[in-house]
Amino acid sequence: MAQYTPAELADKLKDGLLSFPVTAFDADLEIDEPTYRRHLDWQSSFEVAGLFAAGGTGEGFALISEEAARVVRMAVEEAGSRVPVLASAGGSTKQAIQNAQDAEAAGAEGLLLLPPYLTECDQEGLYQHVSSICSATKTGVIVYNRANAVYSADTVARLAENHENFIGFKDANGDIEHLTKVYAKNGDRLFYLGGLPTAETFALPLLQLGMSTYSSAMYNFVPEFALDFYKDVRAQDRVAVNEKLNRFVLPYLDIRDRVKGYGVSIVKGGLKAIGRDSGSVRPPLQNLTEQDLADLSALIQQAGIVPAEATH
Repeated sequence: MAQYTPAELADKLKDGLLSFPVTAFDADLEIDEPTYRRHLDWQSSFEVAGLFAAGGTGEGFALISEEAARVVRMAVEEAGSRVPVLASAGGSTKQAIQNAQDAEAAGAEGLLLLPPYLTECDQEGLYQHVSSICSATKTGVIVYNRANAVYSADTVARLAENHENFIGFKDANGDIEHLTKVYAKNGDRLFYLGGLPTAETFALPLLQLGMSTYSSAMYNFVPEFALDFYKDVRAQDRVAVNEKLNRFVLPYLDIRDRVKGYGVSIVKGGLKAIGRDSGSVRPPLQNLTEQDLADLSALIQQAGIVPAEATH
């Protein structure tokens, strides 16, 4: 049973840091429930505004529907009493509806709607796709503006007008003109979040475009650092933001950019480096090499951000 109406959920999410917990896998690349539950317990013990289960960093693209529903249900059970838990929906319209209904049944507060699989889309098709998902669930729906799902300002406004549970716009393109049009037309009817890879890099300039929050992948393994970074962004403390960029974020990007797909792999590498191993990534992703993991471990130490154990 959801604790928030869609509007209440938007208000909760827009003024705090968001994150996507990794999905723990065992040696056979099956879901490691005890490890995943421990990770969720730790992640939800900090002042984070929302956790998206089975999302991009959670390798939702590598989960079958039954696994995604199970992962979301575990997240609700472990973290839902402390922080809103959201799910993801993707694939075809029919598949996304199934994901949305499974998430609602599991007790998720809302969902992030990923781009439709593979095919090119025009605005009417995108509208019908999102409209079908919004009509199939009572939970809050956030669209993800990226790849083949680039929503015009008018399409966003049409969805907002016709679906009360359409609450958010997440962007992974960084097109300033497009974002300006979307925000200018829709204003405070929605909340806006940054979704570019390693969102910390873009957080301060995007704040000026109405994006009051973003999803932090590194929150998975350095939660205190990620929360402090977000506070500096919201305070528009450019000196503090630049210091943290230079001390950790930009060198972290250098490691992430060594191999395609490392955006997820490096997060699991970070968990391994701090002693909270959540297992390997599923193919087609690949784990960090031994050297890349060693470099990441050294960076975490040098930056002085090894996380303290959370108190419960």
